[in-house]
Amino acid sequence: MPKFLLSLVLICATTFVWAQDSQQEKLEQRKAQIQQEIRDNEKMLQSVRKKEKSAVNEYLIQANKIKLKEKLINTTAKQERLISNDMYINQVQVNKLKKELKVLKEDYAEMILKSYKSRSEQSRAMFILSSESFLQAYKRAQYLKQYTAFRKNQGLEIQSKTAQLVDFNAKLDGQRQVKKKIIAENQKEKVTLEVEKKEQQKLVNSLKKDKNKIAADIRSKQSESKRIDRQIDRLIREAIAEANRKAAAERAKANPGSAETKAPVSSSKIVMTPEDKVLAADFKANRGRLPWPVEKGFISLGYGDQPHPLHPSITVHNSGVEITTEDGASARAVFAGEVSKVIVLSPVNKAVVIQHGDYFTVYQNLSSVSVSQGDKVTIKQNIGRVRTSGDTGKTIIKFLIMQNTSNNNPEGWLQSR
Repeated sequence: MPKFLLSLVLICATTFVWAQDSQQEKLEQRKAQIQQEIRDNEKMLQSVRKKEKSAVNEYLIQANKIKLKEKLINTTAKQERLISNDMYINQVQVNKLKKELKVLKEDYAEMILKSYKSRSEQSRAMFILSSESFLQAYKRAQYLKQYTAFRKNQGLEIQSKTAQLVDFNAKLDGQRQVKKKIIAENQKEKVTLEVEKKEQQKLVNSLKKDKNKIAADIRSKQSESKRIDRQIDRLIREAIAEANRKAAAERAKANPGSAETKAPVSSSKIVMTPEDKVLAADFKANRGRLPWPVEKGFISLGYGDQPHPLHPSITVHNSGVEITTEDGASARAVFAGEVSKVIVLSPVNKAVVIQHGDYFTVYQNLSSVSVSQGDKVTIKQNIGRVRTSGDTGKTIIKFLIMQNTSNNNPEGWLQSR
């Protein structure tokens, strides 16, 4: 194989390996993130077990932990497949180089044999001395020198590359064994978690015996949730109307007597300033990339109508998402904006509404609040502390995203975990 073509093949192979290494690095980062989430879930699980307040909460945390373990196993399996691909590609290169090295050795052997047989007829000196001119003799000498050097250097280079690839394969083989071991351990842990889940389900099933009482409690909580939703809707409408009145007053000053300034003030759609439009556009552009309203946690109740975790026959409604987090967790703004309202829902339950143009984010179930109405907030700024229920031991933040008065599913806006 020409030297240029050989170099091209090796460059392409090296580029592919770099790409594989980049994928491996991303998978390692993802695996580390999942492992951290598993540790966080375990911490929350241990906290709930110590309080022995809610079998449902323990069940939900355990189920989420199992889901994270499955993600971890899948991520590790992808790593193992990438390593296997690396090994296959490098083994092909090793085999190719070995074949080329064999051909070179055979060429060397044939050259040496011919030189030996022709040593009495035409030695190297005779080959040079039989030249018709000094210039031809010089060129013949250079040719022999270059030919010998080329053969030697080519053989040494291929031997060096072969040794490197063999060493790399040995390293990859070791990594693959490690990954296989991790996969086996994770699968074993998954089985253990499935057993724990079944045990937890037994406890949940025992609670189902008192279905009427639980159903009544669910209905009571749903009624309370709807009451809070109506209160938040009313307050947001008031905020919209107030903002529109201020905007109308500003327009009246600038254009007194215009028909626009006499139009009725809307309480369902905010009239945005140029700054509001920019902020709303930025907020919308970050759909799917917003940070979570708490640093750690998982969605324990999704958006919309859905069966209750304990009683699938009972449908519950959720205007946002409920995120179970750890005791003492802080709530944080998911985007820059202005605090529109601080709502006292009960003596132990507060909510913060932040405006982002014509979008609003709502943070419910806070025991304390560290911002005030009119404050400008930045992304990930601490706005309060999430309340831990004394009845259930749950630490849950309810998070809503609204455009004007229309609810959005927050799951589609938050970063995937």
